[in-house]
Amino acid sequence: MAEIEDTVTVTQFRTLVVLDGHGEMNLNGLAERLGVTPSTAMRMIDRLLAGQLVTRRENPDNRREVVLALTAQGEKLVRQVTAVRRREITKIVTGMPAARRMQLVTALRVFADAAGEPEPRPELLASLGW
Repeated sequence: MAEIEDTVTVTQFRTLVVLDGHGEMNLNGLAERLGVTPSTAMRMIDRLLAGQLVTRRENPDNRREVVLALTAQGEKLVRQVTAVRRREITKIVTGMPAARRMQLVTALRVFADAAGEPEPRPELLASLGW
């Protein structure tokens, strides 16, 4: 995260990660996933809009609702930071005994399920050797 502190805060990055993992969503859905009020989520989105990291458009099925999504630049930022994090985690995990690695994977999956995180894409798991 230190590499992107000039671009986004940790909280803003979490917003980008939620949009990346869950796809387009309305403001209330985003606020719920972030555990904040809709007005707090909107202020976050306003900052990310200014940075051209997200888009906001009217929902064609409900004009009172806006749909939020990542821009290509937002997706790129999430991919870059995630890649760096994965490299760092890989260094640590490869130093663990193989049996302990599988215990860690199991524990992390349970943790992610409890947090309501989406299932990782199969190609990602394969690339990590999980």
